[in-house]
Amino acid sequence: MVRERYLEQLNLLKESVLSLGEMVKLIFRDSMTSVINLDIELASKTLALEPEVDRLEEEIETSIFDLLALQQPMASDLRLVVSTLKITADLRRIVGLSINIAKIPGRIKGGHVKPLIDTRKMADIAGFMLENSLKAFETQDVELAKAAAARDDEVDKLFYAVWVELIEMMAKDTSIISRATNLLFLIRYLERIADHCCNMCESVVYLATAERVKLN
Repeated sequence: MVRERYLEQLNLLKESVLSLGEMVKLIFRDSMTSVINLDIELASKTLALEPEVDRLEEEIETSIFDLLALQQPMASDLRLVVSTLKITADLRRIVGLSINIAKIPGRIKGGHVKPLIDTRKMADIAGFMLENSLKAFETQDVELAKAAAARDDEVDKLFYAVWVELIEMMAKDTSIISRATNLLFLIRYLERIADHCCNMCESVVYLATAERVKLN
């Protein structure tokens, strides 16, 4: 009976992280939609979701501490607990960055200074990485985790290309500095989100193999 309860707690912990992941995906997707369309109403709705994320994070941390204090997990189960703690932290940071993105529409007046073609590509890749890092965690799929993390190079290349373009545009027209600066922040947030997805993929590899690897 005790063992059954222990396994149930482990399963619930994993399900809680996946539930948090679904919330994070929603916040990231809506934050990007709000900034692409400069939709202040959607941005406000997205910002209002942060307390729910805090609640889920607190529940996960409480479950982890209970497991550590009362159940003394064995090696493989302990890896699940440790990986869960790290993945939860990365998901929370992705939310923080997404919240920063959702604040941008309220600061941009007069429309974007350039079409957000490459920026949207960055967001699409980061969204792919987030989706597949969570799938890899759910299934302990090492190859999927590595494939998701490998796309970080694409995000980095797009980041530097857009960064240079915006700097050159500001040098030519100082009147756009405020709007362009917000886009510089946006691409930096996206680059950091991709990095946190890489961290999650590293946690998946550790969970499945007990090996610590650097995928970023």
